[in-house]
Amino acid sequence: MVFRWLKRYVPRSLYGRAALILIVPVVTLQLVVSVVFIQRHFEDVTEQMTRNVALELRYLLAAARSAETLPAARTAVAEVALPLAFATALPQGPAPADARVFYDISGISVIRTLRTEVEGVLAIDLATSSRTATVWLDTPHGPLRAEFNRRRVSASNPHQLLVLMVVTGLLMTLISFVFLRNQLRPIKRLAAASEAFGKGRVVPYKPSGAIEVRAAGKAFQDMRGRIERQIEQRTMMLSGVSHDIRTPLTRLKLGLSMLGEDDPEVAAMLRDVSDMERLLDEFLAFARSDALDDPEPCDPEAVVRGVVERFSNMPGKDVRLVDVSGGGQAMLRPVALARALENLIGNAVRHGHCCEVRLTIRDRDLSISVEDDGPGIPADRRAEALKPFVRLDAARNQDRGSGVGLGLAIAQDIARKHGGSLTLGHSDRLGGLLVELVLAQ
Repeated sequence: MVFRWLKRYVPRSLYGRAALILIVPVVTLQLVVSVVFIQRHFEDVTEQMTRNVALELRYLLAAARSAETLPAARTAVAEVALPLAFATALPQGPAPADARVFYDISGISVIRTLRTEVEGVLAIDLATSSRTATVWLDTPHGPLRAEFNRRRVSASNPHQLLVLMVVTGLLMTLISFVFLRNQLRPIKRLAAASEAFGKGRVVPYKPSGAIEVRAAGKAFQDMRGRIERQIEQRTMMLSGVSHDIRTPLTRLKLGLSMLGEDDPEVAAMLRDVSDMERLLDEFLAFARSDALDDPEPCDPEAVVRGVVERFSNMPGKDVRLVDVSGGGQAMLRPVALARALENLIGNAVRHGHCCEVRLTIRDRDLSISVEDDGPGIPADRRAEALKPFVRLDAARNQDRGSGVGLGLAIAQDIARKHGGSLTLGHSDRLGGLLVELVLAQ
């Protein structure tokens, strides 16, 4: 449970996590060394220095107590205080309570040691001045106040260790950040090349960095090369098959047309040949979906509006662009975008009469929604509808038109090449299918 709670505050990027791994040990080490060194070393030094002063205070107190009269005590105290560098006053008014500022850590050891080593300490003041320490001692002639330099009981430069540790830690952290950035740069380049290839772009990439990163980069290059060769071979194979089959179909169509189109059987066979030609065109279009045009700055609204206008003149169909939010240029493949939108609108008008298109342009992506008033697709079959060559006869009335089952698959493939997605839903407005095409810029 604790780790799950901390996970929300841990950086998500590799650079942030590596920096955290670097900073946490350095800060922890500095804290541990500071606490241990100050509490152990400086505490021992403070106690040793305070014992030396306590010995002098006992000698001063003995001189004051050995005198029989107050004038004699003052004289004896002055004779002893002068060479010991004490500023004294006898008698001094009532002794106050012990005083120490909260951040004076060494003052704790000073007060404890003086009360332990000197008998008759009435009060110790370390708060009035940071440069002096004042002690009130009990004598037969009244309280004796003795003031001395604070450096005699505390180390004068404990902060130098902290300053040195902080400066050295910052310097080493800066050097480590530079080194870390150089180590993570090849990983970021590999991620950028992988993301670009996932969107259908091939960017120059050369493995660099540590041995493990170079191995991953070399594996990525090999994988990219194999995928490119496989796509090229598939496209060439299907193109060849399409070309070889199209030739006998053309001869067959020509022969049937010579028999006369008035014969119902000949007309039915001609329709079958036309359907076969259209199927070949669809298969070839799906095989070439990987060979998309290159991204370029374009106006998404102009592309969408142009596709909608091509469908707006269809008899008995109502296709319109009802809403456009946002604007500006976007890095897109305009030909591929138009092709995907043509497939979506074509499906909508094939299975319905009304089609509404909405465009929303944001900073990092754009969304195109296509709604129709057709029968729609059940929720449990929407994932299946996105698969190639799948025709949902029970969901979409095939009497209104026939399809190969590639329209949604091609649109989804184009969306993925843009780093986006294609989702199916229910249109609350028209009652049919809602298709949302999201493309990353």
